Amino acid sequence: MKAEIRQRTEQIKRGEVPEGYRLTKCGILPGWEIKRLDQIAEKITAVAGKNAYETLSISAGIGFVNQAKKFGKELSGKQYEKYTVIKRGDFSYNKGNSKIYPQGCIYRLKERDIAAVPNVFECFSISNENPDYYEQLFLSGFLNRQLSEKINHGVRDNGLLNLTKDDFYSCYVPVPPIEEQQKIAEILKQCDVVIGLCQEKISGLKMLKKVFLQKMFPSSGETVPEWRFLQFTDEWEQRKLGEVCQITMGQSPDGATYSDVPSDYILVQGNADLKDGWVLPRVWTTQKTKTADAGDIIMSVRAPAGATGKTAYNVVLGRGVAGIKGNEFIYQTLVKMDGDGYWKKLAAGSTFESINSDTVSGAEILIPQNIDEQNSIGELFKHLDALITLHQRMLEEQKKKKKALMQLLLTGIVRTKT
Repeated sequence: MKAEIRQRTEQIKRGEVPEGYRLTKCGILPGWEIKRLDQIAEKITAVAGKNAYETLSISAGIGFVNQAKKFGKELSGKQYEKYTVIKRGDFSYNKGNSKIYPQGCIYRLKERDIAAVPNVFECFSISNENPDYYEQLFLSGFLNRQLSEKINHGVRDNGLLNLTKDDFYSCYVPVPPIEEQQKIAEILKQCDVVIGLCQEKISGLKMLKKVFLQKMFPSSGETVPEWRFLQFTDEWEQRKLGEVCQITMGQSPDGATYSDVPSDYILVQGNADLKDGWVLPRVWTTQKTKTADAGDIIMSVRAPAGATGKTAYNVVLGRGVAGIKGNEFIYQTLVKMDGDGYWKKLAAGSTFESINSDTVSGAEILIPQNIDEQNSIGELFKHLDALITLHQRMLEEQKKKKKALMQLLLTGIVRTKT
């Protein structure tokens, strides 16, 4: 980062206004115009009526999704005729809050030509300015501070943020020269292309792993897999998990012993403590109850039962998990069982959809009699998992780079040459 940009950034962080900048209702910005949203947006009022359109909702962090697929059924009912009709390129603000978008989120319809969305969404189009620029501005959360100030936090309406239409459209947005809008949008759209390629690569690798899990493990009723290493020909044998692995069911420490001090014992309570197949320390405790060693397998035994990972640390096991001492083949077997819904079926109808010690220990699995075949299969999937993790890290890095660029470009800290 150039010294002048670093200096400008530090000044703005301190609340100082750098030379050539000014304090606006949108924050400290260069000499761009500032306008209310209703000055650049055209409100959309067309309703579905008797016409048939695909009904969409908005999922935070994802965007537009088919309503029936998201909720398992159509929710429009008698309200459908009042649904707002939007077209490709239009924007929609969902004022339902979420963990990642507590002030609601704005998305642009890009994958469909026309659709209908709930009439509680604020829908609008932008035609006299560059809509690509404003798409990036909204995705950056630029309006969050203004929206938070306008939302009545003491009252909720059917799970929606209490924000009026007038309050939403009274938010102010920066309006750079149209050429600069276009340049900013082009740079950030290129970031989106790279992120999209990373996501496609990860999806492809996960699909490849899914196929390998199907082909390299015997199908139901079979004792040999369809694909296997040439040097192995013996049938696999059926065993109970508890016969081939040492299993330790968790026992939660006293709540008073929980801490946020990393030098205490790492506590694993459930799926929330697993990320990308590994334990990610989140909570600590000063009390040892049941434990697992570094290298052990950790499996969730309460909703969602079956989620599986490994631990690189010695950990304390809460009641929501079990520690399993097994090799890489056993780990991949458990991953496949979870993917096949094995544990979910057993947990259905039980208290909190949980599975007990007898269920875990008595789970029947097929394993190669030859330990070398187990190790060969385990190593193959271990390398595939490492490749997936590598690309996931690359994806996170690209997202961080884009976020940093958004902060610099959309606030005018860095100006583009047009």
